[in-house]
Amino acid sequence: MNKKIITTIGILVYSLLGCWFYGCGKSISEIPIKVGILHSLTGTMAISEKPVVEATLMAIEEINQKGGILGRKIKPIVVDGRSDLLTFAKEAERLITREKVSVVFGCWTSASRKTVKPIFEKHNHLLFYPVQYEGIEQSPNIIYTGAAPNQQIIPAVNWSIENLGKRFFLVGSDYVFPRMANTIIKDYITALGGEVLGEEYILLGSSDVNKIVQKITAVRPDVILNTINGDSNMAFFRELRNAGIKPDDIPTMSFSISESELSTLGTEHMVGDYASWNYFQSLDTAENRGFVERFKMKAGNERSTDDPMEAGYFGVYLWAQAVREAGTDDVNEVLKAVVDQSLLAPEGLVSIDFKNNHTWKTVRIGKIKEDGQFDIVWNSEKPIRPVPYPIIRSKSEWNVLLQKLYTDWGRKWENPGK
Repeated sequence: MNKKIITTIGILVYSLLGCWFYGCGKSISEIPIKVGILHSLTGTMAISEKPVVEATLMAIEEINQKGGILGRKIKPIVVDGRSDLLTFAKEAERLITREKVSVVFGCWTSASRKTVKPIFEKHNHLLFYPVQYEGIEQSPNIIYTGAAPNQQIIPAVNWSIENLGKRFFLVGSDYVFPRMANTIIKDYITALGGEVLGEEYILLGSSDVNKIVQKITAVRPDVILNTINGDSNMAFFRELRNAGIKPDDIPTMSFSISESELSTLGTEHMVGDYASWNYFQSLDTAENRGFVERFKMKAGNERSTDDPMEAGYFGVYLWAQAVREAGTDDVNEVLKAVVDQSLLAPEGLVSIDFKNNHTWKTVRIGKIKEDGQFDIVWNSEKPIRPVPYPIIRSKSEWNVLLQKLYTDWGRKWENPGK
């Protein structure tokens, strides 16, 4: 059956659905394509996730202003994950089964993604996930537009050893991303002849950082590798400076601090430290200048763009391209079409890898400046093929470690704190 016939059948089906959901008499062009946006608007992760919602909505608005997709407008349904795993699961189920959305754009923490992953797979639905993460995962129902470990974590370790030192202290929030990211980091530090002097965690949302900073002060590493997420970073960096630890002496390389976090946390305690991402607002390309200008016109000149925002933004466009190619927003057809998509995004050329649903991306390392922006000090110069399972261990070994973590936490993806 050729694509023209399939498209015709799809239009007839949507006409019938239009009668069912909206009442007969409406043309297919009057029936919007509903999409879900599932992020934390409240709680400890709101500092990071709310800007991603804004960028996602901006992409939807831009597409609608150009006529929508297949002559239909996109209708976003925004729900609050409340920085709570059970809420993420409940809202994902509702968006799919009750709201009947065609796709969901959402999640930040790996704990939230891990929690909703079985729901998307059960319903054979589609999630676009916009944040760098620990890898060790591959789902036919998730498109990963953030970085895999070899596109952020591993290059940052290599660069740090070459430029900052070989003695490391690891800190993180106590959930699946920092735990598995630091396992990867330790493997590569050892392989490259470095040394890990300490490894400490705090619960998500906690400000209990005093003991961690005391341990850092005692061992005096060359570099701190930071996988703390959310507003806990404010307490951590403040305590570092109170203890006399400054970037010139012991720099910190962060994996979850971007321009948006800096605009909220302030740069007073972070100037001179580093972060590894695929995108920075300071990137000087025509595509990025246009992206930044459009966002500032909507949100205010004082606002900044960041990596997860950009990944959330171009994810909408990749999905829209797949819908146009499929000739329908039917999830099954879009899942087939989305793996062929490429786009010249604000960060540069991005492409979905058909083997693993991850994105080819360029790696960049930035140094924090007083204005809350990053001076890009290194980049990979070309998009890097995503490798979700780091080759230093076998896929089965990684899965065993991941399952043990999940079991030890009482079948949860974050430390329950009990």
